[in-house]
Amino acid sequence: MHFISQELEDYIEQHSEKEPALLAALNKETYQKILLPRMLSGHFQGRVLSMLSKLIRPINILEIGTYTGYSALCLCEGMKENGTLHTIDIKEELVDFQRKHFDKSPWGKQIFQYLGEAVDIIPSLESKFDLVFIDADKENYLNYFELILPKMNKGGIILSDNVLWSGKVLEPVHPNDLSTKVLMKYNELLATDSRVETVLLPIRDGLTVSRVL
Repeated sequence: MHFISQELEDYIEQHSEKEPALLAALNKETYQKILLPRMLSGHFQGRVLSMLSKLIRPINILEIGTYTGYSALCLCEGMKENGTLHTIDIKEELVDFQRKHFDKSPWGKQIFQYLGEAVDIIPSLESKFDLVFIDADKENYLNYFELILPKMNKGGIILSDNVLWSGKVLEPVHPNDLSTKVLMKYNELLATDSRVETVLLPIRDGLTVSRVL
C-alpha cells in the first residue's frame, strides 16, 4: 500500500491539516480493538477526503464500506447543514462501534447506517447524491459504479479507493485473483467512459476522482 518512504509520508502529514481530536481518538481505538486497522483511511487520506468534501459542499453523500466510520466523519466535514450521509457495511459487529463515534460528532443525527450487501441496498435508496465514496469489496466495484451512476446529480463526484491495489495493477495477475482483475477493468472503464471524467491520484493505495457529466 505504501509507494513512498515512511519518512516522506510523515513529512506529508506534518505539512497537512492536523487530524481532528475526534478522528485521532477513533484512529487509536480502531488500532486497539478492531481487526485489520490498516483499512482505516487515516490522517492524510482523511484530510484529502475532508478537503474534497469541503470543495464539493454536498447535500447527500453515499459511502459504500463504512469500516469504523473514520472516512464517513471526514466526508461529513464538508456536508451542507441540511445534508445527510448514508453509509453501508456488511459487518454487524462494527455497527455499534461506528454509531458511538458518529454520535460524538456534530453530524450524528445526519448519518444513516445500513447493514447488508450494498448491491441490494443501493437500489432502495431514494436520494440523489452529490458525493459517493466507494471503499468496499473490490469484486463489486463495477457493479457499484453502474448502480450509483443513475442516482448521481450532474456534476457529482465519485471517489474510488484502493484502485492501485498495492501496485498489483501493474503485475502479472494470478488466475484466481478476481479483485485485481476487476480493479483493472474498473480503472479502464473510468478512464474511457463518456459519462464521467476521471483523474487517478497516487494517494495512499490509489484514489480516483470521477466527475459525472
